[in-house]
Amino acid sequence: MLTAVGRSHLRVLPTEVLDRLLAGAVRTKVPAGSVTHREGEPAPHLELMVTGVVRVFVTAPDGRTMTVRYCRPGALVGSVSLFSDRFVMPASVQAVVDAELLRMNAAVARRAAAHDVRVANAFLVELSERVVSFVEEIPGSAFATVRERVARHLLDLAAQQDPGRDPGDEIEVRVTQREVADAVGTVREVVVRVLRELRREGVVRTERDQIVIVDPHRLVPAPGWNLGP
Repeated sequence: MLTAVGRSHLRVLPTEVLDRLLAGAVRTKVPAGSVTHREGEPAPHLELMVTGVVRVFVTAPDGRTMTVRYCRPGALVGSVSLFSDRFVMPASVQAVVDAELLRMNAAVARRAAAHDVRVANAFLVELSERVVSFVEEIPGSAFATVRERVARHLLDLAAQQDPGRDPGDEIEVRVTQREVADAVGTVREVVVRVLRELRREGVVRTERDQIVIVDPHRLVPAPGWNLGP
């Protein structure tokens, strides 16, 4: 857990302040595929990613989904719910791989921010970073081609499943074509066509419930594409 705290904006807090902020926090394991929060939920919440990765996604009326944020160890999830009046979840949160979260007490966090400017500043920096990230996400989601969005999603998953790999090695990404389609905001048939192109080019190989990235370097699009999550 200390590693996760060290990666978060909470790392600037003195030990005694951090201890008060984490009072009542509970570590929770979340299996891959589980939804931890659903769009429309009103309850305030605050969680620190300890291990794994979760995605924040929105859902269209026709059922398609699009990922708008990936949360990795050190990320704080739910900060905005602490300070937004009449908060309602604008998106859902789902574990991409097995994850572990530190679920913090929202009331404790609110009191700490109200009484200690250092805590308030840590949350302010976190929220400012979220705004910048979402603005940067717009061109990646709205203007990128489906191929670019598929490539980005595969690379994001690969980075989590095998972070210590040699950059030139093949990477097995355990994900179905339906899951890829849901993550990038399209339908399975379109993803099938994109993967067919990538197979012909020798970039990927598809197997049952997984995609093997044969040549990771060729999966990265041209310079200027937004690679940030």
